[in-house]
Amino acid sequence: MSTEGTTRAHPVSGGGPGGAADADGGRFALFGAVLRAEWTKIRSLPSLYGSLAAVVLMSAGITLVAAGTDHATHTEPGFDPLFYAFYGVNFGQVAAVAFGVTAVAGEWSGGTIRVSLVAVPRRATLYAAKLTVVGGLALAAGLLTGLVCFFGGEAFLGRHGVGLGAPGALPAVLGCGLYLALLTLLAAGVAALLRSPVGALSLLVPLVVSVSPLLGSIDATKDLAQFLPDRAGQQILHTVPEGALTGWTGLATMTAWAAVTVWAGGRALARRDE
Repeated sequence: MSTEGTTRAHPVSGGGPGGAADADGGRFALFGAVLRAEWTKIRSLPSLYGSLAAVVLMSAGITLVAAGTDHATHTEPGFDPLFYAFYGVNFGQVAAVAFGVTAVAGEWSGGTIRVSLVAVPRRATLYAAKLTVVGGLALAAGLLTGLVCFFGGEAFLGRHGVGLGAPGALPAVLGCGLYLALLTLLAAGVAALLRSPVGALSLLVPLVVSVSPLLGSIDATKDLAQFLPDRAGQQILHTVPEGALTGWTGLATMTAWAAVTVWAGGRALARRDE
């Protein structure tokens, strides 16, 4: 089943006197209907809700435990109370990856992708709607994570903590949401490319958990490692970003990574028979 063939067989067209205006209205109506369908899919799968909840709970829970117990670190030279408040994001981001992968590749493993493509033969429309819902939910969870981590972490740091008016604090809270949303979209793009939850998770989880931190700690590779998606995106969480990237250029770098994987996933979906 090719994209071109199905597009011609199921055209979205105004078909009436409105011409192009009717066609545009038809496309918007179709996209809205597919958005609702994708929202219904996610809403009906408790495992996906569990992954979203884990983003918040793991990030905030580990941050609060660390801030409340690791008192020795708070007095070390160079201690960054802002970045420390987001310590738990290093663990919660695994749940964000799992959400993005499962929400997309789960259709292939469960065999429901054929049903989806019969219902929505326009693959670009289906893919865009799926990414919109997945990215929107990840952004909402990420912003909540940023708020809970910041206010909870700084409260547990006590006299070592900072307020929302501190340099970089508000961008860090907002950036936490953007970072987790971009990471989720990157994972969704890889999932669409590989069509396998196990394959996508086997690639992405080691990358953010071990490979990227390891490369960032080695003198020979740390200059290149700072441009990896997770390390670049997390620069926004620092009071003073480390390396060549600022907070916002780091997020821009991560956006580029996510855009490439989303594009590659879309091309794979358009070209392959399912």
